[in-house]
Amino acid sequence: MKQFLVFQGPVSSRSGYGDHARDLVKSLIAMDKYEIKIIDLRWGDCPRNGLSKNDKHLEQLFAAPQGITKQPDIFMQISVPNEFTPYGKYNIGITAGIETDAVAAPWIEGMNRMDMVIVPSNHAKNVFLNTKYDKLDDRTKQKVGELKCVKPIEVLFEGLDLEIYNKTSKIEKTLDETLRGIKEDFCYLYVGHWLQGARGHDRKDTGMMVKTFIETFKNHPSRTRPALIMKTSMATFSVIDQSDVLKRINKIRAEYAGQNIPNIYLIHGDLTPDEMNSLNNHKKVKAMISFTHGEGFGRPLLEFSITGKPVVAPNWSGQVDFLSPHSILLPGELKETHPSVHWKDVIIPQSKWFYVNYGYASKVLREIFKNYSTFLDNSKKQARYSKDNFSLEKMTEGFKSILDKYVVQEVSINLPQQNKINIEKPKSIKLPKLKKIEA
Repeated sequence: MKQFLVFQGPVSSRSGYGDHARDLVKSLIAMDKYEIKIIDLRWGDCPRNGLSKNDKHLEQLFAAPQGITKQPDIFMQISVPNEFTPYGKYNIGITAGIETDAVAAPWIEGMNRMDMVIVPSNHAKNVFLNTKYDKLDDRTKQKVGELKCVKPIEVLFEGLDLEIYNKTSKIEKTLDETLRGIKEDFCYLYVGHWLQGARGHDRKDTGMMVKTFIETFKNHPSRTRPALIMKTSMATFSVIDQSDVLKRINKIRAEYAGQNIPNIYLIHGDLTPDEMNSLNNHKKVKAMISFTHGEGFGRPLLEFSITGKPVVAPNWSGQVDFLSPHSILLPGELKETHPSVHWKDVIIPQSKWFYVNYGYASKVLREIFKNYSTFLDNSKKQARYSKDNFSLEKMTEGFKSILDKYVVQEVSINLPQQNKINIEKPKSIKLPKLKKIEA
C-alpha cells in the first residue's frame, strides 16, 4: 500500500519556486511509491500559468485544502521557512534558502517545526547551520539558551530537464524573429529580475551590471562592438512594468550623453521553457553574465551552461555548487546589505552578501569579446559537467535517497498461511453403575 503524500506549494506559478515545485512533483511521480495530492498555492504576484502542455496532467492531482480529509503520512511544503507548518505524520520543509549570510530568527523556528528540511545548495545549508541567536529570559534579559537549527538539513539541487534545456541549433520561430531586430552578432545575455534596491544593491545587482557593461564598451567602434540582451522584469509582465524597466535602463544611459555607448536590448514578457532554451542557444548570444549578490541556487545559470557557451558569475553562493572551475567565477567581497533592500524576516539588517569586483568583471567581459574562442574549451567542459551531474534524473535519484533515509516506509507483513487443525472429540467413557449402600 502506497503512503499518502500531500505536496503544498506554488506548482502552477510562473516563478523560480514554481519551476522547483513542478520538478519535485514530477520526481515523486517517477518514484511510483506514493499516493500524491497537491495543494497548489499562489506565489506573490506571479502569474499562475506555469503548467506547460506537458505538465497539465499535474492538475489531476490538485486538491483544495478542505479536500484533504485524512492526515497525510508525509507532508511536504515548499516555501520560505517562516511559513512552514507541520500537518503530516512526517513533515518535510523545502526552501530555496537565502541569498545572504544570515537568516532571520523566524526562519530557524520554522525549520525546527519540521522533521527535516531540504535546500538546493551547500551555501543555503551552511547559512542555516551557522545562524544562531541567544535566547534571553523575558524578565532578567540573561541568556538562557540558544536558537539554532536542530533538524536535519539535506542538499538537493534543482535538476536540469535535458528534454527542454540542451544544446540545439533549432530555434523557436517567435524567438528568432525577435532577435532579428538586433544588429549586433555578439551579445551578452542577462536573465533575472530587476528587484528593489538602490543602484548597486538590488539583489541581482542589475543596475551596476548595466553600468559596467556600458563602461567596458563605450567608445568602442560601433560596427564591431557587442550588445547586451536583458531578459528581465521587476515583478510582472505588464506594460507598466516594461515601461519602468526601460526607465531604469535609460536613466543609466543618460549618464553617458554624447558618448558612443553600446546598445542594450530588453526582452520583457513571458517566454516558454522552449523559447528560453532557444534564447540561450541563439547564435547571437555568446555568453551569460550575472553580478548577483547571492543565489539560493541560480537556476538560469545552470540552464544556460548546457549550451557550451561561457558563463560569468560571482564566486559565492548557490551557483558555485554547479559552476565548476570550467566557468568564469568573479572575485569580490562580502559587505553588509543596504537599507534599501531590507525586508522583514527575509533580508535582515545584520546580514551580508557578495559584491563583485567591477573592475575585474570589466576586464573579463572585454577579454571574452576579444578572444572568444579561447573560452570555448572550458565552457564545453562545463556543459558536460552540468549534464552529467545536475540533470533532473540525477535529482530524482538524490530525492529518493533522501526519502529512503529519513521516511519510514510502510511495510505489508505477510503472515504464513495457517492450516486448519482438526481435533477429535474425546471418546465417551462408560462409568460403572453405582449401587446404593444401605447403612
